[in-house]
Amino acid sequence: MEKYIDIIKNSYSGYWNYLKHELISINHWDNYFYGLIIISILVWLLEIAFPWRKNQSIFRKDFWLDTFYMFFNFFLLNLIILIALSNTAAEFFNDILSIAGLNISNLQLFDVDNMPKALGLFIFFIISDFVQWNTHRLLHRVPWLWNFHKVHHSVKEMGFAAHLRYHWMEPIVYKSLLYIPIAIIGGFDAQDVAIVYFFAIIVGHLNHANLGWDYGFLKYVFNNPKMHIWHHAKELPKHVRYGVNYGLTLSLWDYIFKTNHIPHDGRDIELGFKGDEQFPKDFIEQELYPIKLKNEV
Repeated sequence: MEKYIDIIKNSYSGYWNYLKHELISINHWDNYFYGLIIISILVWLLEIAFPWRKNQSIFRKDFWLDTFYMFFNFFLLNLIILIALSNTAAEFFNDILSIAGLNISNLQLFDVDNMPKALGLFIFFIISDFVQWNTHRLLHRVPWLWNFHKVHHSVKEMGFAAHLRYHWMEPIVYKSLLYIPIAIIGGFDAQDVAIVYFFAIIVGHLNHANLGWDYGFLKYVFNNPKMHIWHHAKELPKHVRYGVNYGLTLSLWDYIFKTNHIPHDGRDIELGFKGDEQFPKDFIEQELYPIKLKNEV
């Protein structure tokens, strides 16, 4: 137990020092803090220059709430819980393996260090995106997970920052299910991860932006605003129970597994979910919603 307490303490102090370094250091390209700001401003400028829904305000409904979510979820959330939890869970998993006389290196299928950099990054990206696509499906199919995911689907007007409106429980689920597949690959350094991270942020911001793009033939590979708007549609098609267009960065999985749905131009469809009129409108109440709901049952 003392080992896990030390891991938690070291995780907090280590991440706090990292965050301070990110804030004061602007001389490295993989700075997550300023990278997020630059990407957000650029996509917002695209929204302003090429708005799909022309009657939607530049400062759309919940613009500032989503902006707060964006910084809270990617920086403060990590400081408060996620880094410590991830490190503790990883150590616990390694301890379980050690009981069976194994360690994570025994499970590695291959090491990307032994591959060309581009191929290793491609494999890392494909595997992580596929795992996250399946995790996203679980968030819609499992009722107690859906209650957390409702925070993201409570968006009523789409804009770039809606990308990062989600409950703190979601990254815990994503990271937990992603840990083993990524550990089996092995061999990534921080800059490798940064490349994939920034690409995913760019595509995710564009998917939620007020833009009417589908990228032509590339729509069958990459998720896009015209496809993702239907994922947020309040009215699901009659033949669908849980949702459509689960892709995060890639649309490929939806076309392969027949979860794609773009019946027509979805520019003006109503967004949300059934019963969202009663869903909380402020940050604190949205974060507490799944807990209160459980207590009421």
